[in-house]
Amino acid sequence: MNAMNTLPLQVTGVLTLLTVALALWVAEGDGARASIRRAVLGLDRITTGAASIIACLALSIAVGAGLWQVIARFATESPAIWSEALVRTALIWMAYLGLAVALRAGALVSIDVAHRYSTGRLRRSIEAASLACSLSFMGVMFWFGWTMANRVQFQEMAGLEVSMSWGYAAIPLGALFAVVGALAHFLDRRSEELESAV
Repeated sequence: MNAMNTLPLQVTGVLTLLTVALALWVAEGDGARASIRRAVLGLDRITTGAASIIACLALSIAVGAGLWQVIARFATESPAIWSEALVRTALIWMAYLGLAVALRAGALVSIDVAHRYSTGRLRRSIEAASLACSLSFMGVMFWFGWTMANRVQFQEMAGLEVSMSWGYAAIPLGALFAVVGALAHFLDRRSEELESAV
């Protein structure tokens, strides 16, 4: 592999290790630690709330455009050329922004068996490893999503006549929101679905 291919992985690895170390330091304690923790959780309320609203809106748009496609195709026998591209783009946005909501809820990288039967430092180590995996993946997603969004900015989506960058922009934006959600979950663990799981 050349330096161009390894650079994103090296940067992501270093940033992941630094972020996990900072999260471990911030997770407990008063003073500056508590202030940073409150700031991250406040940012999470904003970003995860916005991601949730936009993901729901994107799903509604996909359903509406899909319904219109069916009506136009079978009732009027003149299918809309824009609806398929809009459905696909809306579902992409829904999935990548929903990623932040899933990570915040602890529903994406679920290590419930190991978490349930461990305590103390072992449990925190498992949580830190899960955070590191999530952050690493989001870092790679951000880097290559940003690269792709820039690469296709002069191409247009068939049927919508807008830049393809609008579709690919969901990847880096979703990754940023997901990083905040993963950090917030580490600092303020919510696993309601694990408590009620059988």
